[in-house]
Amino acid sequence: MQITLLPPLPQSVFAKRRAKFAEQMPNNSLAILNTAPTHIRNNDAEYKYRADSSFFYLTGFVEPESVMVLEKLNNTVKYTLFLRKKDKLREIWDGKRVGLDDAKTDFNVDESHAIDDINEIMPNLIFGKKHVFARFNNDLIGWLEQAKLKQRGEGVVETITNIDSLINEMRLIKDEHEIALMKVAGEISAYGHVQAMKTVAPEMNEGRLEAEVNYAFAQYGCVPSYNSIVAGGDNANILHYVENDQPLNDGDLVLIDAGAEYQHYAGDITRTFPVNGKFSDVQKQVYNVVLKANIEAINSLKVGEHGKIHHETALKILTQGLIDLGILTGDVDKLIEEKAYTPFYMHGTGHWLGLDVHDAGRYNGDDGKPRKLQKGMVITVEPGLYFAKDNELVPEKYRGIGIRIEDDVVITDGEPLVLTGDVPKTVEEIEALMKID
Repeated sequence: MQITLLPPLPQSVFAKRRAKFAEQMPNNSLAILNTAPTHIRNNDAEYKYRADSSFFYLTGFVEPESVMVLEKLNNTVKYTLFLRKKDKLREIWDGKRVGLDDAKTDFNVDESHAIDDINEIMPNLIFGKKHVFARFNNDLIGWLEQAKLKQRGEGVVETITNIDSLINEMRLIKDEHEIALMKVAGEISAYGHVQAMKTVAPEMNEGRLEAEVNYAFAQYGCVPSYNSIVAGGDNANILHYVENDQPLNDGDLVLIDAGAEYQHYAGDITRTFPVNGKFSDVQKQVYNVVLKANIEAINSLKVGEHGKIHHETALKILTQGLIDLGILTGDVDKLIEEKAYTPFYMHGTGHWLGLDVHDAGRYNGDDGKPRKLQKGMVITVEPGLYFAKDNELVPEKYRGIGIRIEDDVVITDGEPLVLTGDVPKTVEEIEALMKID
């Protein structure tokens, strides 16, 4: 599998995003956006740091303890960044810091300040502004109170708006740079799944198979974009199974839900395949129902369609499949109306994808109805059927089978673009791959 890596996004891309965001700001306003805090795993050990997605989207800056400020006055926008100062001792322990001077040259910052000085400077920036866009937190309340005191008790801000309501709508529509990065994320994610199919063997532990997936991601400098699910047999019927510590039994299926994060953009793939490389006839019956739902749901994603078209498409196929398997009886539409499928299919068929696995953006419009699909949206398609071992609503031969098939799809002016097509998903393709030594 040939994967071509891409250079990091140039700062001009982030500058254009800030400019687009600033167009939504009225004059005499201020936008404040914090990055993510660091998180302690246990005692004094930290998780590997990752910047807040929206903060990265507008700045391209990945250090902790950072705050972006956009100030709009007389249709002129000033970009200020609060960040950590250079500190030789701390850099020996924790790594290099950009510092105040290089922030201006390397990140197109108009003005830079030490994060330690933010409580002194921020009230002055808020002072006199009519509109503030920010996340509501204790820091903001304190800054607003201090700014108010400067006005001798008079209110200084007329409106306070959640900044994410503007950024999320921007993030929902991906530009060509983002789609290119997500294509690579999809290719690397697919590579991990292919390696898992080639490596799996009966009695292998789920954790070892997870390690094979993670190793494939790491070969391209990626980390998993979420906690990987490697679920053998009945474990696949636990939707968010992440223990990944049980043996994989001969004759069972294994469900892997895993994706690589490439330059902050997430891949998200699910494949289900036989541990021994060969589907049984019963497994094939269930698998092909889910596969048909996956393919038809993807094909339904067209500009102008409503945002639940893929879910509705999948539901019809899955419900008809449940009838064909002898699990449900009756009229398809009536069974869907009654939600008779829910003991076997209890989740939606997809979610937005981007900098976050469950990415930003509303699913419904202002009228409360599913919004129309637009070019540049990226969505997952992930139908499934789940027959737990203790589910007496299904014939015994199906119990313990859990199947989900998931792909990442870009809405285009024409046919939907599948970013994750490099990993097999038909029975024949999977079995052929798994026969390779």
